[in-house]
Amino acid sequence: MMKRLVILGGGESGVGAAKLGKKLGFEVFLSDKGKLSDKYKRALEELGVEYEEGQHTEERIFTADLVVKSPGIPDKLPMVMGLREKGIEVISEIEFAGRYTDAKMYCITGSNGKTTTTLLLYHILEKAGYDVGLAGNVGNSLAAQVADSLHQVYVVELSSFQLDGMFQFRCDTAILTNITPDHLDRYDYKFENYANSKFRILNNMRKEDLFIYGYDCEMVRERVERGDIVPKAVGFTYTNCAGVNANMDGDTVVAHLGDREFRIAKQEITIQGRHNVYNAMAAILAALKAGVSDEDLRMGLTTFPQVEHRLETVDVVNGVTYINDSKATNVDSAWYALDSMHAPVVWIAGGTDKGNDYSVLFDLVKEKVKLLICMGMDNEKLIKAFSPICEVVDTHSLDETMEVAYCRAEKGDVVLLSPCCASFDLFKNYENRGEMFKEKVKSLKLRVH
Repeated sequence: MMKRLVILGGGESGVGAAKLGKKLGFEVFLSDKGKLSDKYKRALEELGVEYEEGQHTEERIFTADLVVKSPGIPDKLPMVMGLREKGIEVISEIEFAGRYTDAKMYCITGSNGKTTTTLLLYHILEKAGYDVGLAGNVGNSLAAQVADSLHQVYVVELSSFQLDGMFQFRCDTAILTNITPDHLDRYDYKFENYANSKFRILNNMRKEDLFIYGYDCEMVRERVERGDIVPKAVGFTYTNCAGVNANMDGDTVVAHLGDREFRIAKQEITIQGRHNVYNAMAAILAALKAGVSDEDLRMGLTTFPQVEHRLETVDVVNGVTYINDSKATNVDSAWYALDSMHAPVVWIAGGTDKGNDYSVLFDLVKEKVKLLICMGMDNEKLIKAFSPICEVVDTHSLDETMEVAYCRAEKGDVVLLSPCCASFDLFKNYENRGEMFKEKVKSLKLRVH
C-alpha cells in the first residue's frame, strides 16, 4: 500500500520534500498555515501534489505515515506534539533527503559564521572541480537535489531548528563555528537546550569522520574537552595556540591536517575581519579533509565574493560608508561587526528581541559608536541598555532611520546596519531588511548628485 507523506510548510524545503516524495512513490499532501507563493504553487501543481494554504486541516494531516516539517514550525506546537504522541514520525527535510542518498555531507552549524563558512567551502570545492551541491539554509532544497540533480558531495548549512528534526542523518565532516545565546525563545530560554541542539550535528558520526570546532568558544571547547566526541575533533583559534589544527602565526593563517600543512596571509583572503578568519580556518580544514590541493585552496580563498547581508559594503555617500550587516540577528554577530570597524560608527540596531543580553557590547560601543539609532516597533530594552553609554535616537521606520543617519553621519564615518535582533517587527526577514536598506542608500546617492 502507498505510504502517505504529509509536508508542513510550503517553502523551498517543503516543495523540495514534495518533489522527492513523489519520485519515491509516496502519496503526498502539503499543508501551509500561510499563503503559498505563486512559484511554489506552480511547482506543486506540476508535480501533481495536493496542497492547502491558510490552514492546517488536522483530519488530513493525522492520516500521515511520515511528516516532514518546516524548521520554522516549533516542535511545541500542539499539532506537532499530537503527531508524535500518535507515533507518527516527524522529521526535517534534510533528514528525509539524507535517507535516500549516500553522497558525502559537509555540514556547518553555529550561532554565527555558518552561512559564510558554508558558501566559502562550497566555492572552494566547486572551483577545485568537485561535483558539489549547496543546500540547507542556503542554496536549493537538499531533497529536490536528491530527487533530480544528485551530486557526489553536498555542503549543507544547518540551523538548530533543522538539527532538531534530524535523527539518522550523518555528516562526514561537521563544522560547529561557535555557540552564543540565540533563539532562546524556542528553547525555554535555556542556553543549554540551544547548545544541545547544535551538538546534534555529531549524531551518528564515526571515528573516521571529522569534527571541526571553534576552539575560542568556551562552551564548545569545554564539551569537546570532556572527551566523549566520537569523530576526530580538530579546533581552530585566532591566537597562536599550537594545540589546535588551525591558528595564527603573526598575520598568517596556518592549518594542518594529517601530514598536510597549508599557510596563507590573512590579507590574501577576500573576506576580512576576525570573524572571517574563523570562517576561513573552518573551511580550510574541511577542504583539506576533502583532499583539495594547496593551489586550488588558495584560488578558492582569493576569489570568494563578498557575502550579501554580512558586512556588505553598499556604497560611499558624501564620504560616509554604508555597510549592510542585516544578517547580524544576535548579539555575538553585532560584536564581530563592531569589532571590525575602524572609523566612528553610526550604528543602526533593533527589531524583535530574542532574550538578548547587550552588556557584552558595552565596551565596544563606548569605544566605537558615536550614535545608536534604534529602529523597531519597541526599542525600550535597547534604549535602556545603551543610553548611559552613547547617544541614542529612537526611530520606528527605515525611512526615519535613514534620514537620521544621513543628517548625523560625517565624512569618514561608517553607517552600520547590524541589528542584533530578528527582523520580524518591520520586515519579512533579514534579507528583506538588507535589501530595503540598500535601496535607501541608493536613493541617498541620487539625492547627492
